[in-house]
Amino acid sequence: TQAQIGPLAGWLLLALRCVMGFAVGGEYTGVVAYLLEGARPERRGLVASSASAASEIGALLAVGVSAACVHSLSEVALDGWGWRIPFFIGAALAGVVWLARATMQESPDFQRQVAEGTVPRRPLRHALAHHRVGIIRGFAISALGSITYYVGITYVPAFLTTTGTMDEGLSLWLATIAALAVILVTPLTGILSDRIGRKPVLIVLAILAAVLPTTLFILMANGSTLQALLGAVSLACVAGGVSAVGAVATAEQFPGEARLTGLALGATGATAVFGGFAPWVAQRIIDVTGSAMTPGVMIAVVALCVLPILMLAPETAPGRGLAASR
Repeated sequence: TQAQIGPLAGWLLLALRCVMGFAVGGEYTGVVAYLLEGARPERRGLVASSASAASEIGALLAVGVSAACVHSLSEVALDGWGWRIPFFIGAALAGVVWLARATMQESPDFQRQVAEGTVPRRPLRHALAHHRVGIIRGFAISALGSITYYVGITYVPAFLTTTGTMDEGLSLWLATIAALAVILVTPLTGILSDRIGRKPVLIVLAILAAVLPTTLFILMANGSTLQALLGAVSLACVAGGVSAVGAVATAEQFPGEARLTGLALGATGATAVFGGFAPWVAQRIIDVTGSAMTPGVMIAVVALCVLPILMLAPETAPGRGLAASR
Protein backbone atom coordinates (compact mmCIF):
# COMPACT_ATOMS: atom_id res chain seq x y z
CA THR A 1 0.00 0.00 0.00
CA GLN A 2 0.98 3.65 -0.21
CA ALA A 3 1.44 3.74 3.55
CA GLN A 4 4.01 0.95 3.30
CA ILE A 5 6.02 1.76 0.16
CA GLY A 6 4.84 5.23 -0.82
CA PRO A 7 4.20 6.30 -4.44
CA LEU A 8 5.68 3.03 -5.71
CA ALA A 9 2.38 1.36 -4.78
CA GLY A 10 0.54 3.37 -7.40
CA TRP A 11 3.12 2.57 -10.07
CA LEU A 12 2.97 -1.13 -9.23
CA LEU A 13 -0.82 -1.05 -9.56
CA LEU A 14 -0.47 0.65 -12.94
CA ALA A 15 2.07 -1.97 -14.07
CA LEU A 16 -0.23 -4.81 -13.02
CA ARG A 17 -3.17 -3.23 -14.83
CA CYS A 18 -1.02 -2.98 -17.98
CA VAL A 19 -0.11 -6.66 -17.70
CA MET A 20 -3.80 -7.51 -17.30
CA GLY A 21 -4.67 -5.41 -20.34
CA PHE A 22 -2.01 -7.02 -22.52
CA ALA A 23 -3.09 -10.49 -21.42
CA VAL A 24 -6.81 -9.94 -21.95
CA GLY A 25 -6.27 -8.18 -25.28
CA GLY A 26 -4.21 -11.03 -26.69
CA GLU A 27 -6.44 -13.70 -25.21
CA TYR A 28 -9.76 -12.34 -26.48
CA THR A 29 -8.72 -11.91 -30.10
CA GLY A 30 -7.20 -15.37 -30.11
CA VAL A 31 -10.39 -16.88 -28.69
CA VAL A 32 -12.56 -15.16 -31.32
CA ALA A 33 -10.33 -16.38 -34.16
CA TYR A 34 -10.21 -19.90 -32.72
CA LEU A 35 -13.97 -20.14 -32.31
CA LEU A 36 -14.71 -18.77 -35.77
CA GLU A 37 -12.27 -21.11 -37.49
CA GLY A 38 -13.74 -24.14 -35.76
CA ALA A 39 -17.41 -23.26 -36.32
CA ARG A 40 -19.71 -24.37 -39.11
CA PRO A 41 -20.19 -21.48 -41.58
CA GLU A 42 -23.90 -21.09 -40.85
CA ARG A 43 -23.27 -20.88 -37.08
CA ARG A 44 -20.27 -18.58 -36.97
CA GLY A 45 -22.21 -15.70 -35.47
CA LEU A 46 -23.54 -17.77 -32.58
CA VAL A 47 -20.26 -19.56 -31.89
CA ALA A 48 -18.09 -16.44 -32.07
CA SER A 49 -20.55 -14.53 -29.88
CA SER A 50 -19.86 -17.05 -27.12
CA ALA A 51 -16.51 -15.31 -26.63
CA SER A 52 -18.37 -12.13 -25.71
CA ALA A 53 -20.82 -14.06 -23.54
CA ALA A 54 -18.01 -15.84 -21.70
CA SER A 55 -16.23 -12.53 -21.18
CA GLU A 56 -19.41 -11.08 -19.69
CA ILE A 57 -19.80 -14.09 -17.41
CA GLY A 58 -16.36 -13.22 -16.06
CA ALA A 59 -17.43 -9.60 -15.64
CA LEU A 60 -20.63 -10.75 -13.93
CA LEU A 61 -18.61 -12.87 -11.52
CA ALA A 62 -16.30 -9.94 -10.80
CA VAL A 63 -19.16 -7.53 -10.15
CA GLY A 64 -21.08 -10.09 -8.11
CA VAL A 65 -18.09 -10.93 -5.90
CA SER A 66 -17.32 -7.22 -5.45
CA ALA A 67 -20.92 -6.48 -4.52
CA ALA A 68 -20.97 -9.36 -2.05
CA CYS A 69 -17.74 -8.16 -0.44
CA VAL A 70 -19.00 -4.58 -0.15
CA HIS A 71 -22.29 -5.68 1.43
CA SER A 72 -20.94 -8.38 3.76
CA LEU A 73 -17.77 -6.73 5.09
CA SER A 74 -17.26 -3.60 7.11
CA GLU A 75 -15.28 -0.77 5.58
CA VAL A 76 -12.35 -1.52 7.88
CA ALA A 77 -12.34 -5.23 6.95
CA LEU A 78 -12.72 -4.45 3.27
CA ASP A 79 -9.79 -2.03 3.29
CA GLY A 80 -7.68 -4.31 5.48
CA TRP A 81 -8.01 -7.71 3.81
CA GLY A 82 -11.36 -8.12 2.06
CA TRP A 83 -10.20 -6.49 -1.16
CA ARG A 84 -7.96 -9.53 -1.73
CA ILE A 85 -10.89 -11.97 -2.05
CA PRO A 86 -11.73 -11.21 -5.72
CA PHE A 87 -8.06 -11.56 -6.63
CA PHE A 88 -7.80 -14.99 -4.98
CA ILE A 89 -10.86 -16.14 -6.92
CA GLY A 90 -9.35 -14.79 -10.14
CA ALA A 91 -6.10 -16.65 -9.48
CA ALA A 92 -8.00 -19.91 -8.99
CA LEU A 93 -9.87 -19.41 -12.25
CA ALA A 94 -6.60 -18.69 -14.05
CA GLY A 95 -5.34 -22.10 -12.97
CA VAL A 96 -8.45 -23.79 -14.38
CA VAL A 97 -8.04 -21.95 -17.69
CA TRP A 98 -4.38 -22.94 -17.87
CA LEU A 99 -5.33 -26.61 -17.55
CA ALA A 100 -7.97 -26.22 -20.28
CA ARG A 101 -5.51 -24.52 -22.62
CA ALA A 102 -3.02 -27.36 -22.19
CA THR A 103 -5.45 -29.80 -23.84
CA MET A 104 -6.42 -27.62 -26.83
CA GLN A 105 -5.54 -28.39 -30.44
CA GLU A 106 -4.87 -25.89 -33.22
CA SER A 107 -7.88 -24.77 -35.25
CA PRO A 108 -8.69 -26.62 -38.50
CA ASP A 109 -7.92 -23.49 -40.50
CA PHE A 110 -4.45 -23.13 -39.01
CA GLN A 111 -3.78 -26.83 -39.59
CA ARG A 112 -4.74 -26.25 -43.23
CA GLN A 113 -2.30 -23.36 -43.48
CA VAL A 114 0.51 -25.51 -42.07
CA ALA A 115 -0.29 -28.35 -44.47
CA GLU A 116 -0.39 -26.01 -47.47
CA GLY A 117 2.61 -23.98 -46.38
CA THR A 118 0.68 -20.69 -46.44
CA VAL A 119 1.45 -19.50 -42.90
CA PRO A 120 3.02 -16.03 -43.38
CA ARG A 121 6.65 -15.79 -42.30
CA ARG A 122 6.11 -12.16 -41.29
CA PRO A 123 2.45 -11.92 -40.19
CA LEU A 124 2.59 -8.23 -39.28
CA ARG A 125 4.06 -7.18 -42.61
CA HIS A 126 1.62 -9.46 -44.46
CA ALA A 127 -1.42 -7.97 -42.70
CA LEU A 128 -0.31 -4.38 -43.22
CA ALA A 129 0.56 -4.97 -46.87
CA HIS A 130 -2.55 -6.88 -47.94
CA HIS A 131 -5.33 -6.20 -45.44
CA ARG A 132 -5.22 -2.53 -44.51
CA VAL A 133 -8.88 -1.99 -45.40
CA GLY A 134 -9.91 -4.91 -43.21
CA ILE A 135 -7.87 -3.48 -40.34
CA ILE A 136 -9.65 -0.13 -40.71
CA ARG A 137 -13.07 -1.78 -40.75
CA GLY A 138 -12.14 -3.93 -37.77
CA PHE A 139 -10.93 -0.84 -35.91
CA ALA A 140 -14.23 0.94 -36.59
CA ILE A 141 -16.40 -1.98 -35.49
CA SER A 142 -14.31 -2.50 -32.37
CA ALA A 143 -14.35 1.22 -31.57
CA LEU A 144 -18.14 1.06 -31.40
CA GLY A 145 -18.04 -2.13 -29.37
CA SER A 146 -15.42 -0.77 -26.97
CA ILE A 147 -17.05 2.55 -26.16
CA THR A 148 -20.53 1.06 -25.77
CA TYR A 149 -19.13 -1.60 -23.45
CA TYR A 150 -16.62 0.35 -21.38
CA VAL A 151 -18.74 3.50 -21.06
CA GLY A 152 -22.19 1.90 -21.33
CA ILE A 153 -21.50 -0.99 -18.92
CA THR A 154 -18.18 -0.82 -17.05
CA TYR A 155 -18.41 2.88 -16.20
CA VAL A 156 -22.07 2.88 -15.13
CA PRO A 157 -21.53 1.95 -11.42
CA ALA A 158 -18.98 4.75 -11.02
CA PHE A 159 -21.32 7.13 -12.86
CA LEU A 160 -24.22 6.31 -10.55
CA THR A 161 -22.16 6.86 -7.40
CA THR A 162 -20.53 10.04 -8.74
CA THR A 163 -23.88 11.62 -9.58
CA GLY A 164 -25.28 10.62 -6.20
CA THR A 165 -28.00 8.43 -7.69
CA MET A 166 -27.14 5.50 -5.40
CA ASP A 167 -24.41 4.16 -3.15
CA GLU A 168 -21.60 1.87 -4.28
CA GLY A 169 -23.20 -1.36 -3.11
CA LEU A 170 -26.52 -0.76 -4.87
CA SER A 171 -24.81 0.38 -8.06
CA LEU A 172 -22.81 -2.86 -8.16
CA TRP A 173 -25.96 -4.96 -7.80
CA LEU A 174 -27.55 -2.95 -10.59
CA ALA A 175 -24.47 -3.64 -12.74
CA THR A 176 -24.87 -7.33 -11.96
CA ILE A 177 -28.42 -7.29 -13.36
CA ALA A 178 -27.18 -5.45 -16.44
CA ALA A 179 -24.48 -8.09 -16.93
CA LEU A 180 -27.15 -10.81 -16.86
CA ALA A 181 -29.00 -8.94 -19.61
CA VAL A 182 -25.85 -8.90 -21.73
CA ILE A 183 -25.37 -12.65 -21.33
CA LEU A 184 -28.93 -13.23 -22.58
CA VAL A 185 -28.71 -10.76 -25.48
CA THR A 186 -25.32 -11.88 -26.80
CA PRO A 187 -26.20 -15.33 -28.24
CA LEU A 188 -29.52 -14.04 -29.58
CA THR A 189 -27.69 -11.32 -31.51
CA GLY A 190 -25.21 -13.89 -32.81
CA ILE A 191 -28.07 -16.07 -34.07
CA LEU A 192 -29.74 -13.06 -35.69
CA SER A 193 -26.52 -12.18 -37.53
CA ASP A 194 -26.35 -15.75 -38.84
CA ARG A 195 -29.87 -15.41 -40.25
CA ILE A 196 -29.91 -11.92 -41.76
CA GLY A 197 -26.21 -11.02 -41.95
CA ARG A 198 -23.71 -9.02 -39.93
CA LYS A 199 -24.15 -5.71 -41.73
CA PRO A 200 -27.85 -4.96 -41.05
CA VAL A 201 -27.52 -5.94 -37.40
CA LEU A 202 -24.48 -3.71 -36.92
CA ILE A 203 -26.13 -0.77 -38.67
CA VAL A 204 -29.25 -0.98 -36.48
CA LEU A 205 -27.12 -1.25 -33.34
CA ALA A 206 -25.01 1.74 -34.41
CA ILE A 207 -28.17 3.81 -34.89
CA LEU A 208 -29.41 2.78 -31.45
CA ALA A 209 -26.01 3.70 -29.98
CA ALA A 210 -26.26 7.12 -31.61
CA VAL A 211 -29.80 7.82 -30.40
CA LEU A 212 -30.34 6.22 -26.99
CA PRO A 213 -27.35 6.66 -24.63
CA THR A 214 -27.59 10.43 -24.03
CA THR A 215 -31.20 10.13 -22.86
CA LEU A 216 -30.44 7.00 -20.84
CA PHE A 217 -27.57 8.59 -18.92
CA ILE A 218 -29.73 11.60 -18.07
CA LEU A 219 -32.47 9.21 -16.94
CA MET A 220 -30.04 7.30 -14.71
CA ALA A 221 -28.65 10.49 -13.16
CA ASN A 222 -32.00 12.11 -12.38
CA GLY A 223 -34.49 9.27 -12.08
CA SER A 224 -35.47 6.67 -9.52
CA THR A 225 -33.69 3.40 -8.84
CA LEU A 226 -36.08 1.65 -11.23
CA GLN A 227 -35.32 4.20 -13.95
CA ALA A 228 -31.60 3.77 -13.34
CA LEU A 229 -32.04 0.02 -13.73
CA LEU A 230 -33.97 0.52 -16.97
CA GLY A 231 -31.25 2.79 -18.32
CA ALA A 232 -28.42 0.46 -17.32
CA VAL A 233 -30.09 -2.62 -18.81
CA SER A 234 -30.90 -0.78 -22.06
CA LEU A 235 -27.30 0.39 -22.41
CA ALA A 236 -26.07 -3.12 -21.63
CA CYS A 237 -28.29 -4.67 -24.30
CA VAL A 238 -26.95 -2.33 -26.98
CA ALA A 239 -23.36 -2.94 -25.89
CA GLY A 240 -23.88 -6.69 -25.69
CA GLY A 241 -25.38 -6.77 -29.16
CA VAL A 242 -22.49 -4.82 -30.66
CA SER A 243 -19.93 -7.05 -28.93
CA ALA A 244 -21.68 -10.20 -30.14
CA VAL A 245 -21.93 -9.40 -33.84
CA GLY A 246 -18.77 -7.27 -33.77
CA ALA A 247 -16.67 -10.26 -32.76
CA VAL A 248 -17.58 -12.33 -35.81
CA ALA A 249 -17.79 -9.37 -38.22
CA THR A 250 -14.30 -8.18 -37.30
CA ALA A 251 -12.78 -11.65 -37.58
CA GLU A 252 -14.43 -12.18 -40.97
CA GLN A 253 -12.63 -9.16 -42.41
CA PHE A 254 -9.55 -11.36 -42.83
CA PRO A 255 -8.63 -14.75 -44.30
CA GLY A 256 -7.06 -17.26 -41.96
CA GLU A 257 -3.51 -16.29 -42.89
CA ALA A 258 -4.03 -12.75 -41.54
CA ARG A 259 -6.90 -13.17 -39.11
CA LEU A 260 -5.22 -13.06 -35.73
CA THR A 261 -2.74 -10.34 -36.67
CA GLY A 262 -5.49 -8.29 -38.30
CA LEU A 263 -7.65 -8.66 -35.22
CA ALA A 264 -4.76 -7.61 -33.00
CA LEU A 265 -4.10 -4.48 -35.05
CA GLY A 266 -7.70 -3.43 -35.55
CA ALA A 267 -9.74 -4.71 -32.63
CA THR A 268 -7.15 -4.49 -29.89
CA GLY A 269 -5.99 -1.06 -31.04
CA ALA A 270 -9.54 0.26 -30.90
CA THR A 271 -10.08 -1.24 -27.47
CA ALA A 272 -6.98 0.52 -26.14
CA VAL A 273 -8.16 3.89 -27.48
CA PHE A 274 -11.93 3.72 -26.98
CA GLY A 275 -12.06 1.27 -24.10
CA GLY A 276 -9.42 1.89 -21.49
CA PHE A 277 -9.35 5.69 -21.69
CA ALA A 278 -13.03 6.40 -22.40
CA PRO A 279 -14.42 6.03 -18.84
CA TRP A 280 -11.64 8.24 -17.47
CA VAL A 281 -12.30 10.88 -20.12
CA ALA A 282 -16.04 10.75 -19.41
CA GLN A 283 -15.48 11.23 -15.70
CA ARG A 284 -13.05 14.10 -16.23
CA ILE A 285 -15.52 15.93 -18.47
CA ILE A 286 -18.32 15.40 -15.94
CA ASP A 287 -16.08 16.76 -13.18
CA VAL A 288 -15.44 19.91 -15.22
CA THR A 289 -18.87 20.48 -16.76
CA GLY A 290 -21.23 18.72 -14.37
CA SER A 291 -23.15 17.40 -17.37
CA ALA A 292 -24.62 13.93 -16.90
CA MET A 293 -25.15 13.52 -20.64
CA THR A 294 -21.40 13.46 -21.36
CA PRO A 295 -20.99 9.64 -21.52
CA GLY A 296 -23.98 9.33 -23.84
CA VAL A 297 -22.65 12.06 -26.13
CA MET A 298 -19.30 10.27 -26.34
CA ILE A 299 -20.99 7.03 -27.40
CA ALA A 300 -23.18 8.86 -29.92
CA VAL A 301 -20.23 10.64 -31.54
CA VAL A 302 -18.33 7.38 -32.06
CA ALA A 303 -21.47 5.64 -33.37
CA LEU A 304 -22.10 8.41 -35.91
CA CYS A 305 -18.48 8.25 -37.10
CA VAL A 306 -18.60 4.46 -37.46
CA LEU A 307 -22.01 4.32 -39.17
CA PRO A 308 -20.80 5.41 -42.67
CA ILE A 309 -18.04 2.78 -42.56
CA LEU A 310 -20.58 0.10 -41.70
CA MET A 311 -22.90 1.19 -44.50
CA LEU A 312 -20.09 1.04 -47.08
CA ALA A 313 -18.62 -2.24 -45.82
CA PRO A 314 -19.49 -5.50 -47.59
CA GLU A 315 -21.46 -8.25 -45.92
CA THR A 316 -19.15 -10.89 -44.44
CA ALA A 317 -21.58 -13.62 -43.41
CA PRO A 318 -20.96 -16.95 -45.22
CA GLY A 319 -22.37 -17.02 -48.74
CA ARG A 320 -22.66 -13.23 -48.98
CA GLY A 321 -20.32 -10.60 -50.38
CA LEU A 322 -16.82 -10.71 -48.92
CA ALA A 323 -17.54 -14.04 -47.27
CA ALA A 324 -17.53 -15.86 -50.59
CA SER A 325 -13.73 -15.84 -50.58
CA ARG A 326 -13.31 -16.98 -46.95
